Amino acid sequence: MKTIEEMRQAHKILATYSFTPGGVHAGYTNRRLYVDLTTNTIEERVIEPMVREKFTGGRGYGMYYLWQAVKPATHWNDPENELIFTAGPLTGLTQYPGSGKTHSVTISPETGVPVDNNGGGFFAPFMKFSGFDCIEIQGKATGNVMLVIDGNKGVVTIETAPDEPTNSYDLPEVLHAMYADGDDDHKNVSVATSGEGADHSLLGLINLSYWDAKRKHTRIKQLARGGPGTVFRDKGLRAVVIHFSGTTPMLNCPVDMEPIKLAGGRMNKEILTLDHTHNRMREIGTGNAVEILDKCDVLPVMNYKFGSDPRTEKIKGDVWLGMITQGMPDGCWLGCSMSCAHGVDNFEPLTGPLKGQKVLVDGPEYETIGGLGSNTGSFDPHFVLEANFYCDYYGIDLVAVATLLAFLMECYE
Repeated sequence: MKTIEEMRQAHKILATYSFTPGGVHAGYTNRRLYVDLTTNTIEERVIEPMVREKFTGGRGYGMYYLWQAVKPATHWNDPENELIFTAGPLTGLTQYPGSGKTHSVTISPETGVPVDNNGGGFFAPFMKFSGFDCIEIQGKATGNVMLVIDGNKGVVTIETAPDEPTNSYDLPEVLHAMYADGDDDHKNVSVATSGEGADHSLLGLINLSYWDAKRKHTRIKQLARGGPGTVFRDKGLRAVVIHFSGTTPMLNCPVDMEPIKLAGGRMNKEILTLDHTHNRMREIGTGNAVEILDKCDVLPVMNYKFGSDPRTEKIKGDVWLGMITQGMPDGCWLGCSMSCAHGVDNFEPLTGPLKGQKVLVDGPEYETIGGLGSNTGSFDPHFVLEANFYCDYYGIDLVAVATLLAFLMECYE
């Protein structure tokens, strides 16, 4: 692999656009960034008051602007199909758990109809604080390109990316280093990427990165269902990069902060007081649900043939408690007391291109354990983690992979 400087030197700037950074008021910027990769057009467009009042933000914005962009006959791989990233009015608040969510909307390669996803991390807050509630990407590039947004300088570029890694594990690491202003600035970069799996299947996902200051490593959260990563790669996108520094608790500029503080304080108190006995999200994350679902006879087992299995003991919450790194804050956005974005450090895959190397595995979530584990009849934690890692590495939706795998296994039987 080439050095980061060699990769950057190989970039060619295809288009540049300057904008006025910031401008958030009452949770909105009322601006959207429009990009056409066919013509290398970058424009700033207004979000009309009617759209804000009727569709609020997030998924609503995505659905509305996708509707405006496409025709009844538009297919997922037509240039006019849009891939839209959106934020809502609460995005970027540090007083509420889970307010770092990014929504994506596009026409699904799997179903042919609109699909929306949401994933955690810093991407949507940085997008909003830079000055945009929404990014619309239309058209197709002729080669691999990156959309780069500098939210402090107020500059957007479309750049060729001929030499960057093609997997979604190394690529975020490279781009955080490439666009950070020094080692202490990695935390101010967030990137959207996918991998080679999205080039060759309809199951592609988009990974959203954030910097884990404790581990000194990028982490990822997923926009996974319906194949948005396949659309991402079909458009020629290698990455969307946002750099923004200067996040503060007041940057979302709410009209009245006092009720937000009170509600946030109440929610955080309940989490800190009750989580260790109710959900164990701060210790295990959603993986704690596996044994609960097994007891209720609704755990997917052997392609949904059964709802429980004695072997669930091998993949229950306490198993993951011993594998997930404990004793550090694991939130994927600032101030999130839920801290459910867990990871397994120093994991060694037994197969594949990173066989024998020590890697960081994000999760596993309940869907991972229930899908790759019980639903395929594999109650092996190591297999679950390794398959989890390589799905993220190649940029494919592990839930879709797990469901398809379980179905094919039953077909074979």
